[in-house]
Amino acid sequence: MTYSILIPKDWKSDINFRILYYTKGLTLMQISSRFTIALHIFTCVEYFKDREKITSDFLSGSISSNPVIIRNILSQLRKAGLITVARGTGGIEITRDLSEISFYDIYMAVEAVKEEGLFHFHESPNPMCPVGKNIHRLLDDKLVQIQESMENKMKEYTLLDMKNGMEEFC
Repeated sequence: MTYSILIPKDWKSDINFRILYYTKGLTLMQISSRFTIALHIFTCVEYFKDREKITSDFLSGSISSNPVIIRNILSQLRKAGLITVARGTGGIEITRDLSEISFYDIYMAVEAVKEEGLFHFHESPNPMCPVGKNIHRLLDDKLVQIQESMENKMKEYTLLDMKNGMEEFC
């Protein structure tokens, strides 16, 4: 069984940084798409706020995702106090200034990573093997530092960056 951590060479400066890893059965794991869907939602809400009624159906058309998934993410964002949602009639409002909501705030709101952290360690390394016996001691601190670096980088980007990017592109 092979375990790999794929990290781009320029990971410290790459906003698209994603840590991918293989778990047992070679299943590809990554940060949940709820994070990028949430960023897409915020960008739509800001971009279309004076032009369209923003509903889960409207958002699902832009995101190409099931409206139920969108509603679940909206519920998480609402519980985190990042948006308000008018039920029935539709309408979503961002509760704070765009410069005050970081990518990290959104990442935490949608629980993009499980409580145990970004990296899921393989089960039961062999304690009779010198590598298996020491693998946690070798990697645990390093993996925590990688996750903290990524999270700190996320704190540098805000929804205002998304708005400015849209103005530049459109």
